[in-house]
Amino acid sequence: MNRPRRVFSILLSCCVVVASTTRVLSTQADQSPTQPEVQPASLSTDQLQQLVAPIALYPDSLVAQILAAATYPDQVVEADRWLAQHPGLKGEQLAQEVDKQPWDPSVKALTEFPSVLASMDKNLSWTSSLGDAYINQQQDVMKAIQMMRKRAKKAGNLKTTPQVNVIEQGETVVIEPADPSVVYVPIYDPWVVYGPPLVVWPEWYWYPGLYVPGPGIAFGIGFGIGFFSGFGWGWPHWEPDWYLHRVVFDHRTYFSHSRTFVNRNYYANRARGNFGRPGGFNGARRSGQGFHGAAPRDGFSALHNQGAGRFGAFSGFDHGGTVRGFSFRGQSSFGGGFLGGFGGGGFHGGGRR
Repeated sequence: MNRPRRVFSILLSCCVVVASTTRVLSTQADQSPTQPEVQPASLSTDQLQQLVAPIALYPDSLVAQILAAATYPDQVVEADRWLAQHPGLKGEQLAQEVDKQPWDPSVKALTEFPSVLASMDKNLSWTSSLGDAYINQQQDVMKAIQMMRKRAKKAGNLKTTPQVNVIEQGETVVIEPADPSVVYVPIYDPWVVYGPPLVVWPEWYWYPGLYVPGPGIAFGIGFGIGFFSGFGWGWPHWEPDWYLHRVVFDHRTYFSHSRTFVNRNYYANRARGNFGRPGGFNGARRSGQGFHGAAPRDGFSALHNQGAGRFGAFSGFDHGGTVRGFSFRGQSSFGGGFLGGFGGGGFHGGGRR
């Protein structure tokens, strides 16, 4: 008769112990400090100035094209290789063939400036970092360009010449071709032209024809834009809006279709429940907002590992005989792989007449 009582007593004691332990753990959890929200890494002002230094003194419309095209590093590589494979195409014939390609309008526009496109291809780590920065720190990138122009003016190296007009509009420095039909790309050392020397971008490749030693600015041959101006992606359709700090394509805000980079601000807002906040994901489709750009292609779109670290790397990519890493701070951070190559489908990104 005593055994059932002893078993019942033991079971009752176990229940008391479990209940007490649960209360203690619950109390500790309630009293533990709230974990701070991890914020995505951003480039500092100095890093952004270093990033935009190679292009900050280019004419305004060319800057706009480069910023947009940098969000498509896979297409930049493809377009540069395509140009190398078609050296006989010139003038109107070249423009017509480019118009058929499934590239973003910004990448098509850069085929007017083969040396600029080639430099972006050879400096793919820099191009990728610029595209990621434009997606995630658009206003900061635009402000950094203006800051560098002011530094170059203060150093006495940025001024009106027979090739370009340098115009001050309040706090804004505008650079335009002196002849609207001919565009000259300035040639300079981006690490010394702004006064006090800048730290050279890691593994920067000095592309022939875009670099001259010393603090000054030179100009090579001009690029005629007449054959390209009749297409919807050509020179007249691009400009930076320095007031709103954005790129404008065809008189409307340019939004990139690229899925190469993650807009971390968009996902941070979604995590907080702020679905209606402006400045959403550049890579998502929008309606009624002047959405431009080609649909994403395979290749870079196949990249995985959506980290949010400051820099990632795609190591082992044999580019031009030199193994370089891709510097990404968005979709592919600290590792990942290069999948799918540069092929894949796509849609016509512009090319309307």
